[in-house]
Amino acid sequence: MNGWSGRVDLPEGPATRRWHQWVREPVAGAAPGVAVLGFASDEGVRRNGGRVGAAEGPAALRAMLSNLPLLDDTPLYDAGTVEVADGDLEGAQQRYAERLAALLDAGHLPVGLGGGHEIAFATYQGLAKHLGPRRPRVAIVNIDAHFDLRRQDRGSSGTPFLQAIEHARALGLPLDYCVYGISASANTRVLFDTAGELGVHHVRDDELGLLDLPARIAELQARLARVDVVYQTICLDALPHAVAPGVSAPSARGVPLEVVEPLLDAIAATGKLKVLDVAELSPPHDRDHVTARVAARLIHRVTHAVRRQQAA
Repeated sequence: MNGWSGRVDLPEGPATRRWHQWVREPVAGAAPGVAVLGFASDEGVRRNGGRVGAAEGPAALRAMLSNLPLLDDTPLYDAGTVEVADGDLEGAQQRYAERLAALLDAGHLPVGLGGGHEIAFATYQGLAKHLGPRRPRVAIVNIDAHFDLRRQDRGSSGTPFLQAIEHARALGLPLDYCVYGISASANTRVLFDTAGELGVHHVRDDELGLLDLPARIAELQARLARVDVVYQTICLDALPHAVAPGVSAPSARGVPLEVVEPLLDAIAATGKLKVLDVAELSPPHDRDHVTARVAARLIHRVTHAVRRQQAA
């Protein structure tokens, strides 16, 4: 439970509570709620040639989440942090997947706190473990400037969705991968070719202006109507540099929050969102904790929207 502290408003009560006053450790039989799970990893970013610092992301996110107001009485849990030791990314991903699957089995909405985007393959594996022999159609919706479909000798922050697609095919698990925010100047031609070969749906950052938003949301809703389960992942490098400077690979353009937030609202409104994670926060490069504050705001918005939809 380290890292949770903040302001206490008086008189203390349900209407004045903040996250740090409400969060607790999950125990067997606890009421279903929102459960954060950290993944302190720089190894995938290092392997992918990015600037390191993302291992400090979970602690920075807890600090920014601490002071957020409670908008309802949904239980909040902190399931701890999985750390990468001695460069063993694959072992850490497996441990994270096991913890996440247990949270899903207990009925919680897990929220992954990255760490590099290598968290995504760990999250996917945890979701697949939770689903077990069931074969529902899963959609991974990624808000990201990059495809992260690299073919490399070993996993990195640039490979998680290719790994997930290949893993799903081996299991016979129907999987759709959709990316919003792709930068044409940050992905090589082979990545666009790979996306085409795999049937990946993508929308470029310059196709996600405010005037494009109604059509994009309608398109997204139509796609998600065909699936059973949604895994939402947010790479903070999809946001403009002024909004998210503290990332492993800063964006030259990015997708504005005025577009990102309605997209997230539409996904939460489906009632199919089962897991969320946020990746690529790099606190050593985050002036005034700007990026961490934005990431916390997005987590706050999505988790509240999901619980509101469940209560409807």
